[in-house]
Amino acid sequence: MPTNKRKPVTPILILFVVLNALFVVGKSVLERLGADQGVLIIGNLVLFAVTLLSFYLAMKNLKSSNPHAFTRGIFSSMILKMFAFAIGAFIYISMKGKDLNKPAFFTLMGLYLVYTFVEVASLTKLLRKPADG
Repeated sequence: MPTNKRKPVTPILILFVVLNALFVVGKSVLERLGADQGVLIIGNLVLFAVTLLSFYLAMKNLKSSNPHAFTRGIFSSMILKMFAFAIGAFIYISMKGKDLNKPAFFTLMGLYLVYTFVEVASLTKLLRKPADG
């Protein structure tokens, strides 16, 4: 039973580990592209943590008897991630000012979309699973 609970989180965890491995191993490539490795690793960690939080919030709504709860859960999890990313971006921009690392910043914006896609794909698999069984 505990394996089933962890299984939907596996793609998110794999994405996090693979991205961090790429950021660590590809330091020279990142430097050539002008991306700050530290910003990417910390940003990836924040996106991972917020994605896990929003995933579990959406999973709670998945178990609800209300058919609209799942949709509400997906939207609220996306809004949570969007606000967390916006607050993180605001803090980073206000701290760095003109020294903002644009390649890393825009990479993290793309990773926001990737994490959102993986989260929604995992949740919709969970939604379909009881119907298939």
